[in-house]
Amino acid sequence: MPWDSTATAALLLAAALVIIIGAAVFLLRSVGRRQFLGSAQERATYETLHTASLAAPPLRARLNADSARRAGRHLRVLLGVPALTLTDTFGTVLAWDGSVPGAGHDHQEAISRHARRALASGRTEVLGPGDTPCEVPDCLLRQGVVVPLIVAGQPEGTLAVYGSSATTGLVRAATEVARWVSTQLELAELDRSRTAVAEAEIRALRAQISPHFIYNSLSAIASFVRTDPERARELLLGFAEFTRYSFRRHGDFTSLAEELRCIDRYLLLERARFGGRLEVTLRVAPEVLSVVVPFLCLQPLVENAVRHGLECRAGPGHLVITAEDAGSEARISVEDDGAGMDPERLAATLRGETKPGADGPAGSERRREPGIGLRNVDERLRHVYGDAYGLVVETAPGAGTKVRIQVPKFHPQAVQEGPDHG
Repeated sequence: MPWDSTATAALLLAAALVIIIGAAVFLLRSVGRRQFLGSAQERATYETLHTASLAAPPLRARLNADSARRAGRHLRVLLGVPALTLTDTFGTVLAWDGSVPGAGHDHQEAISRHARRALASGRTEVLGPGDTPCEVPDCLLRQGVVVPLIVAGQPEGTLAVYGSSATTGLVRAATEVARWVSTQLELAELDRSRTAVAEAEIRALRAQISPHFIYNSLSAIASFVRTDPERARELLLGFAEFTRYSFRRHGDFTSLAEELRCIDRYLLLERARFGGRLEVTLRVAPEVLSVVVPFLCLQPLVENAVRHGLECRAGPGHLVITAEDAGSEARISVEDDGAGMDPERLAATLRGETKPGADGPAGSERRREPGIGLRNVDERLRHVYGDAYGLVVETAPGAGTKVRIQVPKFHPQAVQEGPDHG
């Protein structure tokens, strides 16, 4: 059917509206970008910082072929050079970004030679026309700058940039970028050291599992083998679960439910030894069971209460474990009505200070032990969550002990690693 004039006019009007709306959106977006980025200087600053932020994560994972490749392209953009390379401590090329070696002529041998020379001297090497990476007349890589990457006083590799000229500005820029790269690599080493410290702390917690507890648990199990085989089997399974959890190899975090399960296995064995002398009350809000907490952050508190609070009592002892929902946090406490501790001495132990006991410089090993497990847990909580999340201990000789902790329900490190059930 032929178009009439009305339909044609409507179509033209619709097309005009589309063009006008598109132009308006383009203008609004352009204005928005200008308002956000401001002046040309501000835009340049933003682009520089943004590019540096893209290069940082790979470098924080250690300098290797993969991290060098991912960081190299951003570093080349940052410096605005035709080619950039990163090498290891032997001068071996880890990554090259820019003109590809081997495309008719190879730069690899010259690059390694330049890197080894800079690593040997420990200084920035400026490559002039007499020492170019490539002799092909039309190649852009005529001059360059090679800067050693120094981490903790030792060479970690080199950063080299190549182009048609090596100006004073390029030398300064390459030197500053190399220093920034070295800083990221030092931070990576710090991250690895911090992880190693955390793993050492967990090993220390595992080492604190008393040989006496293991011996007493096995003795209690043996005592039931003939008189109550089913009870002996239950205790043996509980002992296996407890040791499996305590000596697992992976994960710095676990769920509160898993930590409480470990405590339940521990108390099952201790009740078999104490008989009716050990009374336990557990008050746990269901909504906090899924909260992620540092691995073995509660079991040492319970063991401390049993060994140093209730074991010395002549009569029955009462242990209360509470976990409550407190909005964005979970509040947990372990309380006993046992022997208690000297507050000043405990405070000194938590600070890492040695303080003689009331019974003389040598003291009693039993008197010195209580705060050690608490200190380890306190340091780990502060390390993960900050100083505001350390242990709060209420105690006095003969008045029992109450240890309180609070942890955020959501924490970046805990959420990232998550509970480990291995």
